[in-house]
Amino acid sequence: MFPKLNQRASKQSGAGLPLAIFIITVLALIVVTITQLQQGTAEMEIQDLQSTRAFYAAESGAQAALALLFPPDGSAGASCAIPLYENTFGVPGLNGCSVSVSCSSDNLGATTYYTLTSRGTCGSGLDQSRRIVEVRAQ
Repeated sequence: MFPKLNQRASKQSGAGLPLAIFIITVLALIVVTITQLQQGTAEMEIQDLQSTRAFYAAESGAQAALALLFPPDGSAGASCAIPLYENTFGVPGLNGCSVSVSCSSDNLGATTYYTLTSRGTCGSGLDQSRRIVEVRAQ
């Protein structure tokens, strides 16, 4: 009337446990891979942001140096010296970035041409970015 316990246990093949371990292992590998991809993407975004900030620091330094060479009020400008302009920014967006602008001049006849090389730097260590902007003016 009642089935024997030993007969019922011998009919089970036991494939469920290895299958469960395999599925858990595959899911764990997928989770680890997705985590590493997300971390790499976050690091690239940080570097991209620092690079953009360094570019704008260099651009701002070049514009400030041009204002020193050619003042808006028409007065005599600064001489082309090295460094012409240096600054460490404390404004939001460029906080902690620095810029150094060097200047060189070439005379062709009666015309003087100025070459400004602005080097913007943001961040430190592995997250540091540097950008160079070169401007020519007469």
